[in-house]
Amino acid sequence: MLMITEEMITRINELAHLSKERALTPAEKQEQKELRQAYLAAFRRNLKSQLDNIEVVDPDDPRLRR
Repeated sequence: MLMITEEMITRINELAHLSKERALTPAEKQEQKELRQAYLAAFRRNLKSQLDNIEVVDPDDPRLRR
């Protein structure tokens, strides 16, 4: 599993700013694509982990009454 580092996020932002100033080179476009894919994969993994740990409790469930 790839962890997203501050350096990776900084580089994603640098490439985004560069793309607004000028056209990115093919190598920069490829790097941007790979960094974005890694970022999204990590985001999805973290979100799935959080959702997997959520427990929905029905307050009207008679098994919960004491």
